[in-house]
Amino acid sequence: MKAQIKFFAGAVLLVLLVSSFAMTPVKFKTEVVTIKTSAVCESCKARIEKALKSSDGVLQAKLNLDDKKVMVKYNPEKTNPDQIRAVIASTGYDADNVKKTDEGFKKLPHCCQKGGAGCEHKE
Repeated sequence: MKAQIKFFAGAVLLVLLVSSFAMTPVKFKTEVVTIKTSAVCESCKARIEKALKSSDGVLQAKLNLDDKKVMVKYNPEKTNPDQIRAVIASTGYDADNVKKTDEGFKKLPHCCQKGGAGCEHKE
Protein backbone atom coordinates (compact mmCIF):
# COMPACT_ATOMS: atom_id res chain seq x y z
CA MET A 1 0.00 0.00 0.00
CA LYS A 2 2.86 2.41 0.80
CA ALA A 3 4.37 1.72 -2.62
CA GLN A 4 1.08 2.63 -4.29
CA ILE A 5 0.83 5.88 -2.31
CA LYS A 6 4.43 6.81 -3.21
CA PHE A 7 3.75 5.98 -6.87
CA PHE A 8 0.54 8.05 -6.88
CA ALA A 9 2.23 11.00 -5.11
CA GLY A 10 5.13 10.85 -7.57
CA ALA A 11 2.75 10.76 -10.52
CA VAL A 12 0.81 13.77 -9.21
CA LEU A 13 4.05 15.68 -8.66
CA LEU A 14 5.21 14.84 -12.18
CA VAL A 15 1.90 16.02 -13.69
CA LEU A 16 2.11 19.28 -11.73
CA LEU A 17 5.69 19.92 -12.87
CA VAL A 18 4.94 19.18 -16.51
CA SER A 19 1.81 21.34 -16.51
CA SER A 20 3.65 24.26 -14.89
CA PHE A 21 6.31 24.15 -17.63
CA ALA A 22 3.64 23.90 -20.32
CA MET A 23 1.88 27.00 -18.99
CA THR A 24 5.06 29.09 -18.79
CA PRO A 25 5.04 31.52 -21.72
CA VAL A 26 7.85 31.03 -24.19
CA LYS A 27 9.97 34.15 -24.36
CA PHE A 28 11.99 35.01 -27.43
CA LYS A 29 14.30 37.83 -28.27
CA THR A 30 12.91 40.72 -30.28
CA GLU A 31 14.74 43.32 -32.31
CA VAL A 32 13.72 46.59 -33.94
CA VAL A 33 14.73 47.99 -37.31
CA THR A 34 13.80 51.35 -38.85
CA ILE A 35 13.54 51.45 -42.64
CA LYS A 36 13.12 54.48 -44.93
CA THR A 37 10.31 53.98 -47.44
CA SER A 38 8.83 55.82 -50.41
CA ALA A 39 5.32 55.91 -48.89
CA VAL A 40 3.33 59.09 -49.53
CA CYS A 41 -0.14 58.71 -48.00
CA GLU A 42 -2.43 56.90 -45.58
CA SER A 43 -3.16 54.26 -48.23
CA CYS A 44 0.57 53.56 -48.56
CA LYS A 45 0.89 53.41 -44.78
CA ALA A 46 -1.95 50.90 -44.45
CA ARG A 47 -0.61 48.78 -47.32
CA ILE A 48 2.95 48.59 -45.94
CA GLU A 49 1.86 47.93 -42.34
CA LYS A 50 -0.56 45.19 -43.44
CA ALA A 51 2.06 43.46 -45.59
CA LEU A 52 4.62 43.56 -42.79
CA LYS A 53 2.23 42.41 -40.06
CA SER A 54 1.25 39.41 -42.16
CA SER A 55 4.92 38.44 -42.61
CA ASP A 56 6.32 35.60 -40.55
CA GLY A 57 8.28 36.91 -37.58
CA VAL A 58 7.03 40.50 -37.68
CA LEU A 59 5.41 41.45 -34.39
CA GLN A 60 4.69 45.13 -34.98
CA ALA A 61 4.99 47.64 -37.82
CA LYS A 62 4.32 51.37 -37.59
CA LEU A 63 4.97 53.82 -40.42
CA ASN A 64 5.46 57.52 -39.75
CA LEU A 65 4.44 59.44 -42.87
CA ASP A 66 6.24 62.61 -41.74
CA ASP A 67 9.67 61.03 -42.14
CA LYS A 68 8.53 58.03 -44.26
CA LYS A 69 10.21 55.61 -41.86
CA VAL A 70 8.67 52.36 -40.72
CA MET A 71 9.64 50.92 -37.34
CA VAL A 72 9.43 47.14 -37.32
CA LYS A 73 9.65 44.96 -34.22
CA TYR A 74 10.47 41.37 -35.16
CA ASN A 75 11.64 37.97 -33.98
CA PRO A 76 15.20 37.51 -35.34
CA GLU A 77 14.78 33.73 -35.27
CA LYS A 78 12.09 34.03 -37.95
CA THR A 79 13.08 37.02 -40.10
CA ASN A 80 15.74 39.68 -40.56
CA PRO A 81 16.02 43.27 -41.86
CA ASP A 82 16.83 42.15 -45.42
CA GLN A 83 13.69 39.99 -45.57
CA ILE A 84 11.65 42.87 -44.12
CA ARG A 85 13.00 45.23 -46.80
CA ALA A 86 12.12 42.63 -49.45
CA VAL A 87 8.50 42.55 -48.20
CA ILE A 88 8.26 46.35 -48.47
CA ALA A 89 9.84 46.30 -51.95
CA SER A 90 7.46 43.58 -53.16
CA THR A 91 4.56 45.71 -51.91
CA GLY A 92 5.64 48.44 -54.36
CA TYR A 93 7.79 50.76 -52.23
CA ASP A 94 11.50 51.48 -51.87
CA ALA A 95 12.98 50.21 -48.60
CA ASP A 96 16.31 51.86 -47.74
CA ASN A 97 18.58 50.84 -50.62
CA VAL A 98 16.23 48.09 -51.89
CA LYS A 99 14.20 49.31 -54.87
CA LYS A 100 10.50 48.56 -55.25
CA THR A 101 9.52 45.68 -57.52
CA ASP A 102 7.73 46.50 -60.77
CA GLU A 103 5.05 43.91 -59.98
CA GLY A 104 4.25 45.46 -56.58
CA PHE A 105 4.40 49.02 -57.92
CA LYS A 106 1.86 48.25 -60.67
CA LYS A 107 -0.66 47.19 -57.99
CA LEU A 108 -0.51 50.57 -56.19
CA PRO A 109 -3.24 53.19 -56.67
CA HIS A 110 -2.39 55.66 -59.44
CA CYS A 111 -1.83 58.56 -57.03
CA CYS A 112 0.67 56.52 -54.99
CA GLN A 113 2.56 55.71 -58.18
CA LYS A 114 2.80 59.44 -58.91
CA GLY A 115 4.33 60.34 -55.54
CA GLY A 116 1.04 61.42 -54.01
CA ALA A 117 0.13 63.97 -56.68
CA GLY A 118 -3.63 64.39 -56.47
CA CYS A 119 -3.82 61.71 -53.81
CA GLU A 120 -7.15 61.60 -51.98
CA HIS A 121 -5.62 59.53 -49.16
CA LYS A 122 -3.14 62.19 -48.05
CA GLU A 123 -3.56 63.85 -44.67
